[in-house]
Amino acid sequence: MASNTTWVVVADGARAHFYASDGVSLTPALDHDIAVPTRSAARDAQSDRPGRSFDSAGQGRHAMEPPTEWKTQEKRVLAHAVADELSEAAMKHSFDRLVVVAPPEMLGELRQAFDKTVGQMVVAEIGKDLTHMPIHQLPQHLGPTLKQ
Repeated sequence: MASNTTWVVVADGARAHFYASDGVSLTPALDHDIAVPTRSAARDAQSDRPGRSFDSAGQGRHAMEPPTEWKTQEKRVLAHAVADELSEAAMKHSFDRLVVVAPPEMLGELRQAFDKTVGQMVVAEIGKDLTHMPIHQLPQHLGPTLKQ
């Protein structure tokens, strides 16, 4: 791709879309998006009863909580998949700048997953969920971040 290319990643906890920008319009940056399989309810991920343990402070047994909520774990898995895709694209010099659009909690997961190279390419972060927004409407929500 030409130099001075900005990529825009639009993600939520279940999917991520990658776009390239020339400063005016957006086009898909990759021939694929990333998504995690969806579940209809928490019971699909946690069908078994929690384990039990003996009370360390006294008598009796108590149910143990799962170590991580399944939705949080899926967000981390998606964040690492997005980070891996961006690292590979950065090594190929596919983009010079990166704009990340995601709800605040997912932004935090992405920040932690990005390697140093990708992290330095981030020029803007927008704390919104725009994953269901049609591509032609995204530029009006991104404002001046595309034209820098």
